Amino acid sequence: MRGSDYAELRAFAMLSEHRSFRRASAHLGMSASALSQTIAKLEARLGVTLVNRTTRSVSLSEPGESLIQKLRPILADLDATISDVISSRGVIAGTLRINTTQIALSHYLAPLLTPLLNAHPELILDITVEEGLIDIVSGGYDAGVRLGEKLHADMVALPISGPQRLMCVAAPAYLDRMGTPETPYDLRHHRCFNYRGPTTHNIYRWEFERDGKEFEIAVDGPIVVNDTQVLVQTAVAGLGVAYLLEDQVKHEVAAGRLRLILEGWAPRFPGFYLYYPSRRQASPALRALIELVQRRKASRGSEVWAAS
Repeated sequence: MRGSDYAELRAFAMLSEHRSFRRASAHLGMSASALSQTIAKLEARLGVTLVNRTTRSVSLSEPGESLIQKLRPILADLDATISDVISSRGVIAGTLRINTTQIALSHYLAPLLTPLLNAHPELILDITVEEGLIDIVSGGYDAGVRLGEKLHADMVALPISGPQRLMCVAAPAYLDRMGTPETPYDLRHHRCFNYRGPTTHNIYRWEFERDGKEFEIAVDGPIVVNDTQVLVQTAVAGLGVAYLLEDQVKHEVAAGRLRLILEGWAPRFPGFYLYYPSRRQASPALRALIELVQRRKASRGSEVWAAS
């Protein structure tokens, strides 16, 4: 591979990630026009159109989608190899790419970033927040953070939080007006908020557990949304009942803006995990993060590692 080939492929990979010449060129440290010329040279050399350009958007053609699916893991392996070479001089450098959800980033990953970067100042963290479950290998990521129950079996998974549970909450004013449900079946008489999952786009059926018995309930209400923060805000506003992770509502509950209901029915389940491919050797940068997570776990035991 010639140097220009690598530069063109790297530029194409960055454009496919950002789907914007302006944003991709900023990451590459070049002008948007120079990036456009680089992509045009790559297309001319390959004899295919890789990118469909309009005045407002950038999308990949079928050959472009096929190329990027094969290219991402190759570039990731190449980055890892370069990091290994750099680390041979005792320095951990390069880019560590992580895909995570917003709540996992805010509560569990963010507290690790400062000690990680302080210990390894030449390291670059490239973090993507994405609520749906993705293939981190084809996406070119070194690792991801997700709930343990959603991980594929071929991943190495390291707990980054304690167990989680769902909490049913409503504003005190709403409960004073509408009454407090005593069992999950009472929710059919209440205005409940529905959440549309980011991966399947199905509406989530509320899960409950009592005396070893698990069951689901479909609820009705005034809102269907795929943003859990909106659910918190509308619950605080007194518009109805929400069902969310404990970490998403604990501050509102502590402040009295929300009240817990149906506590005895809330199931516990595995928490968030840092995960990465078992068939790929962890890069020095990823190993540094893994070691930091393990040290945190050893020092805090079974304590939930939520940020205060």
